[in-house]
Amino acid sequence: MNQISWTNRSFRTLLKSSIAHKDLFTGKALHALYLKSAVHPSTYLSNHFILLYSKCRRLSLACAAFNLTAYPNVFSFNTLIAALAKEARVSDAHALFDRIPEPDIVSYNTLIFAYADRGDTAPALSLFDEARRSNLAVDGFTLSAAITACSRSIGLIRLLHCFAVSSGLGAYTSVNNSLLTYYSKNGFLPEAKQVFNEMDDGLRDEVSWNSMIVAYGQHREGAKAISLFEEMLKRDVYVDMYTLASVLTALTCLGDLSGGRQFHAKFLKNGHNRNCHVCSGLIDLYSKCGGGVLNCRKLFEENHEPDAILWNTMISGYSQNEEFSEEAIHSFLEMQRAGHRPDDCSFVCVISACSNLSSPSQGKQIHALVIKSDIPSNRVSVNNSLIAMYSKCGNLLDARRVFDRMPEHNTVSLNSMIGGYAQHGRGDDSLLLFQQMLESHLTPSSITFISVLSACAHTGRVLEGKKCFEMMSRLEIEPEAEHYSCMIDLLGRAGNLDEAEKLIETMPFSPGSIGWAALLGACRNHGNMDAAINAAHHFLELVPLNATPYVILSNIYATAGRWQDMAAVRRLMRDRGVRKKPGCSWIEVDRRTHVFVADDASHTMIKEIHEYLEVVLEKIKGAGYVPDLRWALMKEGGDIGLRDIEMRLGHHSEKLAVAFGLMSTREGEPILVLKNLRICGDCHNAFKFISLVTKREITVRDTHRFHCFNAGGCSCGGYW
Repeated sequence: MNQISWTNRSFRTLLKSSIAHKDLFTGKALHALYLKSAVHPSTYLSNHFILLYSKCRRLSLACAAFNLTAYPNVFSFNTLIAALAKEARVSDAHALFDRIPEPDIVSYNTLIFAYADRGDTAPALSLFDEARRSNLAVDGFTLSAAITACSRSIGLIRLLHCFAVSSGLGAYTSVNNSLLTYYSKNGFLPEAKQVFNEMDDGLRDEVSWNSMIVAYGQHREGAKAISLFEEMLKRDVYVDMYTLASVLTALTCLGDLSGGRQFHAKFLKNGHNRNCHVCSGLIDLYSKCGGGVLNCRKLFEENHEPDAILWNTMISGYSQNEEFSEEAIHSFLEMQRAGHRPDDCSFVCVISACSNLSSPSQGKQIHALVIKSDIPSNRVSVNNSLIAMYSKCGNLLDARRVFDRMPEHNTVSLNSMIGGYAQHGRGDDSLLLFQQMLESHLTPSSITFISVLSACAHTGRVLEGKKCFEMMSRLEIEPEAEHYSCMIDLLGRAGNLDEAEKLIETMPFSPGSIGWAALLGACRNHGNMDAAINAAHHFLELVPLNATPYVILSNIYATAGRWQDMAAVRRLMRDRGVRKKPGCSWIEVDRRTHVFVADDASHTMIKEIHEYLEVVLEKIKGAGYVPDLRWALMKEGGDIGLRDIEMRLGHHSEKLAVAFGLMSTREGEPILVLKNLRICGDCHNAFKFISLVTKREITVRDTHRFHCFNAGGCSCGGYW
């Protein structure tokens, strides 16, 4: 290698080969030779070294190569800007862009696409206008990037569509494909169809056809998606594996398992099922549409040489079905043993599985692996999933650490952190981050408002919640059922039951089971029996086999001492074959999960747990705790003795899990318990006193939210 002069043609050929094959070892050797022997620096070669390091995802080396370039030209700047943008360092990319003496249209396109990927509309459009004012030849790529940046604003998309027609850029296939995609994603299928139909047959490419197929699927027009696919075949349009995957995506959007199976049968006849892209689409369809995880695994095993994409799809399929989360982690390890290095998608899926398991220890192990891997520490998608995982595992401190160490945030980052604070009852922090989001010109999404409205509901901020709900229309975000449910919950928890009922009456669609459940819970909390009964009956009409309305209605009657009505509800429940899900709580100690159910006798230490719990309960009684017998009466009726009632209260699954956690961990160490149902009211009260007498922080995550008990109080502030 040392005998090759950097001026030789063979040197340049080797360098180009290193770039093409991402051969970092050879490339670094060539760079060392160039630096050692170069008398007259070559901007051409320097640019290629920047490109090499960028393609090999070695950003620090790319930056160093740029800094060593004696006379950087526009290509030098553009290559490094693209590398910075790819690693989500958009602020650094923009700072470098500002240093270019005369940026060209490629410079603008690269930076506009970077902002578009983040969903940052304002800076992207500002750059678009600046490029036009600079008399640069704005091309189809520029306009496509601008349309992508405006992906959530139908008004701006229409303005850019008009500009495309008036400027002659409407002939660009990339522009039409972008318009087609984002009209569809915003719910404007007729406009998407018009764009597709107006495209010249010779201009339409495979992306156009594929995008239209997916658009039909998103709007639940599966027959048209399949028809369009058949038209492609008739017209001899090139059908690739991405087209087949698009059809599967359309069927997945529809939840059309039957259609997916028919399509699968066609693949079996021509052997396409062994293609990794098609197989990934099939696994995705089966995992999301109830085709069975075992069928997904069978499909996966039929492909004898799965690539990284197929592994990721299998891990994702497992992680989307919570009961298979452990298999997701196992497949992640299998993938590495098979010689595939995890990428962003791999880590996002396996971190999601750790979230499902609520396993802090496994989550931290995966986080450590992320740090050791070649995934850049600033990779946004991975960090976003880590924030969500730590929040779901009750560890807001580490979630915030990940958030604060990110050099760049996108809408999902803010959503994850806002949602984490909302779940933990920290409404002030949620609203503060939301305000920072608005000030930083990041556009809130539909999910953002669900988190913010939930934070307001769980902290009694009625005025702030109303303002946020009104803000949605100004941002052209159409409120969905979940947003209305949050508002019903917000008003109901605050005791504004009449206003909550009025909102239900004026909604543009049925509130659904979630909305009626929110009102039912609020009526129970505020003792409004008539309204509760009305809400329960609406709830039962929608989900007659769901145990929740029966249980809540039964509890309301029990609280009022109406035992005959309570018995009638339970009799109806039995007649319809509806069973209440048994309460179950679990806690992780020393990387092992311990599971408890009410009156559990299966744990090897159950005798010691009962004895420890008796001692603790006596202590908290001395501190003022009085057992709330209503929570046992609701379960058993009014015909059991007080001693039995109190004993059964003491054997609730969450009390057993907390007792085990306290006796199995170091003094002062916080504990986290998870429950599959809503926390019992008596347990909620007891844990306040237990946190006081033991000087421990006890966190319980139920199906609704986190309750952090500390020094005699709870983070929910009574809003639960």
